[in-house]
Amino acid sequence: MPRRITSTWPRRRFLAAAAVSVAMPQVSQAQTAVWRFQSAWSSRDIFHEFAVDYGRRVEEMTGGRIKLDVAAAGSVVPAFQMLDAVHAGILDGAHGTCDFWISKHKAASLFSSPPSFGWDAHGLLGWFYAGGGETLYRELLNDILKLNVTGLLYFPMPAQPLGWFRKEIKGETLKGVNFRIDGLAAELFRGLGASVTVLPSGEIVTIMDRGQLDGAALNNPSSDLQLGLPDVARTYLLGSHHRPAGAFEVVFNKGKFDAQPAEVKSILRHAALAASTGQLAMAYARYPKDLDEIRKRGVDVRRTGDALLAAELAAWDKVIAEHSRDSFFAKVIASQKAWVRRLQPYIAANNLTTAELAAAYKHFLG
Repeated sequence: MPRRITSTWPRRRFLAAAAVSVAMPQVSQAQTAVWRFQSAWSSRDIFHEFAVDYGRRVEEMTGGRIKLDVAAAGSVVPAFQMLDAVHAGILDGAHGTCDFWISKHKAASLFSSPPSFGWDAHGLLGWFYAGGGETLYRELLNDILKLNVTGLLYFPMPAQPLGWFRKEIKGETLKGVNFRIDGLAAELFRGLGASVTVLPSGEIVTIMDRGQLDGAALNNPSSDLQLGLPDVARTYLLGSHHRPAGAFEVVFNKGKFDAQPAEVKSILRHAALAASTGQLAMAYARYPKDLDEIRKRGVDVRRTGDALLAAELAAWDKVIAEHSRDSFFAKVIASQKAWVRRLQPYIAANNLTTAELAAAYKHFLG
């Protein structure tokens, strides 16, 4: 008969040790560190809520070890100076988009509002994490610009509306329209005849109310409503090629980030990935409701005309050609095109078309 092997470790001691191991948190225990963190958004903007939500996730996932003290735009530095402040250690981190540092390199905008290649924000984030985009992003920040920062993209932004206008827009140009926009889209709108003004979102309503702006693009109905755009413009055009794919950027001072233990660095990354899902749910809950409220206020909400949409694509051709004379810009464009060529045929073959989805909606809900 086989010999029965009996553990020499008493059962009571085993159960006690097991209870202790279950109770112990998975993150190393240490005193709370408070990081100076600024968003690019007004405190009234839903995007600032998203920045605060990211900070909450980090604090919860680290068991209180890291607390992001999230301030609104302009609290420490102007929004367009956040990257320099993070580089210098004035800020430990920031929440915005890559468009805010396009003045350093035009390719920055390709990571937050790239050309309309037929993809959406899910495709953009797929390219960043699985198609070589993150490697190119780090090459730009650390090798080309020599910045002491590290970061990542998150949150698949729903396509941006064309924007708000004080007067009706007809035809295929925006000639004579003084328009607020940022990133590469600013050059796109210049190609459509607009006179472009670049300024932070929190200043739009004041400048528009003075009559110094004819139109503005922000991002979504909730941001637009919270900032008061229905009070200063009465036409809202939905649908545009200027920013069909977009994402937030979270950046950290690289020295501060690299000094953290592996589990904290992992949490800072994975908190953003988790926030992509959680914040998209928040957006889907709020955006339709706030668009209904905009309509209730008597705003003329309509789809952008086909002629103007086609003109946007032609304008993109010129913007891409102009900046592809820079080798790195051209390399990013080539990488994005290769990703979309591989991705979109599958999506087109497998997904239902807009018309088919509309038919299903009509069948069950219409």
